[in-house]
Amino acid sequence: MRALPVRVDAVLVQALIAAALSFAHLHDLALAAGQHGWKAWAYPISVDLLLVAAWRRLRSGEAKAAGWCWFLVALTASLGANVATAGLLDLDDVPSWLRILVAGWPAVAFLGGTLLAHGTPKPNEAPRTASEPSTTATDPKPIDAGTQPPSAAAEPPGVQAEPASALPSPVPAALVALARKVADEHRARTGMPIDTSTLRARLGVPMPLAEAIATQLT
Repeated sequence: MRALPVRVDAVLVQALIAAALSFAHLHDLALAAGQHGWKAWAYPISVDLLLVAAWRRLRSGEAKAAGWCWFLVALTASLGANVATAGLLDLDDVPSWLRILVAGWPAVAFLGGTLLAHGTPKPNEAPRTASEPSTTATDPKPIDAGTQPPSAAAEPPGVQAEPASALPSPVPAALVALARKVADEHRARTGMPIDTSTLRARLGVPMPLAEAIATQLT
C-alpha cells in the first residue's frame, strides 16, 4: 500500500508555536500572581476560549459590538501577559493591582462567555394571521385579478360589510358564470367537483353566498 505524502503547513506550525508561547506566558503570570496548581493552567485556557468565542461571534455577523468588545478584552489579557513576562515585571514581587486583576479574571471570562454564547437571536418573521388569504394544497391556483368578482373587491373606508341576511338574492348572473368557470377548472384539474369551502376561498365571498352559488351550480 502506497503511503500518502505528508504536507507540513507552515501557517499551522507558526500558529501552534505562537499559541504555545502565549499559553506559557499566561501560565507564568498566573503562577506569579499566586494561582498555583491547576488554577495556573486554567487561566490561559480561559483567555484563549474567550478569544475564540468572540471571533466566532464576529464571523457570524450578529451583535458585532459585543464580539469586538470581548475580543479586545481577551486580546488585552493575552498581550498583557506576554509583555509582563518579557522582563518589564518582577515575577518574584508581583504588585497588588496585578494580583487583583488575575484573581478577578474568572468572573470577567465567565460573563463574557455567557453573553457570547446566549446572545439575543434575530426576531422571527411574524406569523400569518387567519384573515390573510391562503391557497389550499388541492387548489393552489388563485383567481386572476382581472376576473375578481365585484363582491370580493375592497370596500371603501367607513363602509361596513353587509350581514349575511342582507346578501342580494338571487345571485348575480355574472358571479354565477365566474363560479361555474372556477368549478370547471377545478374538475378538470382534480377530477372531483368543487366543494363549498374551496369555492368560497376561490371567489372570496362569505359562506352564505358561496352556498347559494353552489346550489345553482348543481
